[in-house]
Formats: sequence, structure tokens, C-alpha cells
Amino acid sequence: DPNSQEKASTGIEISENFGQVYNFESYKNTLIALTKFNLRDGLESGSLRGYNFIPFDYSASEEDSEKVKDALKEEIYKILTEKDNSLNLSTKPAIMLVVGVNGAGKTTSIGKIAANLKAEGKKVLVAAADTFRAAAIEQLEVWTERAGVDIIKRPEGSDPASVVFDAISKTKSGDYDVVIIDTAGRLHTKKNLMDELGKMQRIIDRELPDAAKEVLIVLDGTTGQNALIQAKEFSEVTNITGIILTKLDGTAKGGVVIGICSELNVPVKLIGVGEKIEDLQVFNAEEFAKALFE
Repeated sequence: DPNSQEKASTGIEISENFGQVYNFESYKNTLIALTKFNLRDGLESGSLRGYNFIPFDYSASEEDSEKVKDALKEEIYKILTEKDNSLNLSTKPAIMLVVGVNGAGKTTSIGKIAANLKAEGKKVLVAAADTFRAAAIEQLEVWTERAGVDIIKRPEGSDPASVVFDAISKTKSGDYDVVIIDTAGRLHTKKNLMDELGKMQRIIDRELPDAAKEVLIVLDGTTGQNALIQAKEFSEVTNITGIILTKLDGTAKGGVVIGICSELNVPVKLIGVGEKIEDLQVFNAEEFAKALFE
């Protein structure tokens, strides 16, 4: 096999992460699946290092390969379910701060969340606090109109924290159930980002100290290790409570999220599998683990 050298080296690299070395042939199919569907990103990030969860020492066979896959699915499921993945909307109002880089699907995800909450009978207000891009405000207007929910906005270049304050003021007088706040996808420096998010959170804590708060990061499921880097960067400037994993339609499997969940101890709460509003779904860890190997 012309690829045997590459496969063998991959096998050694991944098996070191497992903590044990196994006969390469006995889990060859599993390694191909790992590499093909981006799970290798999760492995190389260290998420499975130290887990001795493959107590097999069999000769090469398809049956053995399936057993290894089953063991992997079980351990991946454990990693993905260590934290509660339900949205905390236990107070009225509840606050949802949405962060992430431009292009990950942040605005689209906000629109879909708003529509889904509206369908559940909740009164929703969206705050367009990414004031650095006129396009972001315009896109959010389109989505909120489509979802049939209210929006608070200010002109491009306005102070994002002032939009948050306006939204909270309207919430107090308007009997809203949930406030969803869009934020800037990228500022010039990490300090700028930290300062802006910090100002927003101080206003929220001051005005609504008892409100349930979610800080959700939107990650593009097709970007591999870049998603892990983004999650780390944002976790340094804000307390992330959950992940929205987007663009999982087609062949993208989003395996890198295993490393993110393990390393940052943050659960996946929602996944985007298409363009329609109903394509933003509650994350099902068992189905996700199975899909990685299909």
C-alpha cells in the first residue's frame, strides 16, 4: 500500500495519545476514520491523552476494528456529556451573550435561536452590539424580522456597551423573556476585545444581577484546529458557558470539538446542520459520536 508509511506513522502518533500501542492492522479502519473526519484534531489537542479505554489486544480483523470504534464512541460520549448541555434560561429575563469570529455563523445562529425561542412562546429581544460592522447590524435586522422578534440597534461606530444598556432598559419595561446580545467578531487586539466584553458584562451584572446568563461561542465545524485556537482566545477574555457548532452539513464532522470540550470543560449546546431555521438543533452527544464513524 503506497500510503502504508503515512498510515503507520499516524497510527503511532494517535496510539501515543491513547497511552498504549496496539497492532496497527487491528484498528486501521478506525485511524482512517479519525483522520478523514477531523477527529484527529481532537486527539492531537490532547483531549484523549491519558484515557486507557481500549483494553484490546486482538489480531487483525474487521470485528476487532469495530470493537475499537465502539470503545472510542463510548469514551467520546463521556467527554461530551461531562457538563450539562441545556441552555440556562431559568430567569425572566435570561441573558445570552454570543461571541465568535466573523464568518463562523454568529449572526445566523442568533437569528435561528431567536426564531426557535419565539416558536416556544417566549418574548425575545436581540441587541445588535457588533457596532463595528454595518453589515452585521443589517444582517441581524433581516434575521430578527424573519423571526418576528424585536431588535435594539445603534448606528455603526456606536459604543457596543450602550446598545447592551438600551436593550436591558427595554427589557425591564417590555416584559421580555430572553435577551440575545451579538458581539464583535474581531477587534484590533485581545485587550480591545476584553475591554468591550468586560464593559458589557459589568452592565449586565449591575442592571440584572440575578439573571441567568449564557456566554455562547459560535465555532465553524469545518475549521479544525482553528476552532480550538478561537475557543482558547475567547475563553481568556470571557467565561464561556457553551458552544454552538455550525456548518455540520455535508462532510464536516466537527471532531475537533472533543478537544475543546475536554480542554476548556465547556459543553456543546447547539449545532447547525443547514441553512433553515429548524437546522439549528439541540446537541445530541450520542448521535454525534456515532456520526463521527459513519
